[in-house]
Amino acid sequence: MSGLIGKKMGMTSLYDGEELVGCTVLEAGPCVVTHVKTRDKDGYKAVQLAYGERKEKNTPAALVGHFAKAGTSPKARAHEFKDFEEEYALGDQVDVSIFEEGSYVTVTSRSKGKGFQGVVKRHGFSGVNDQTHGQHDRNRAPGSVGASSYPSRVFKGMRMAGRMGGKQETTENLKVLKVDKDRNLIVLKGAVPGPKGGHVIIWK
Repeated sequence: MSGLIGKKMGMTSLYDGEELVGCTVLEAGPCVVTHVKTRDKDGYKAVQLAYGERKEKNTPAALVGHFAKAGTSPKARAHEFKDFEEEYALGDQVDVSIFEEGSYVTVTSRSKGKGFQGVVKRHGFSGVNDQTHGQHDRNRAPGSVGASSYPSRVFKGMRMAGRMGGKQETTENLKVLKVDKDRNLIVLKGAVPGPKGGHVIIWK
């Protein structure tokens, strides 16, 4: 299998050789195979994995039937994975044992949402800095954003205030420091975007 679905448990620190490094603890699986796609029927080969529990009363009826077909309860998150050599059937379980210590993985997650923010926090602007020479409450202002007579508009992509965070982020080449097969935990060197308990997708 080329990856797993999991969730972020938190951060800690471990020794990587003689260096003490910050690392992220993820719960990776166990995931259930809920759909198998083939080249003959679907045009490509893929396996849908599902992870996490979800209340049946909060799950659409179509999804309840979809998960029941695989012989499992409703799940919180599902994702398709390609590029694998193994053969899977509905109801099979995939766990953290697919990862090896010392290897490198890529993690996709959703970053923490920070709401509507100004240019200093969002883009690192320094503001006007001086409060002399008639400046008043301009320390965190964006400054000029465009000319008047020409082009008489603000260019697209201008760095301005707006919603920050809450976007899908992908972090590549995170080293696997430890794999705990008994508790389905994987420890990665470095940080992974998102809050504790947030879902992540881990790619080999």
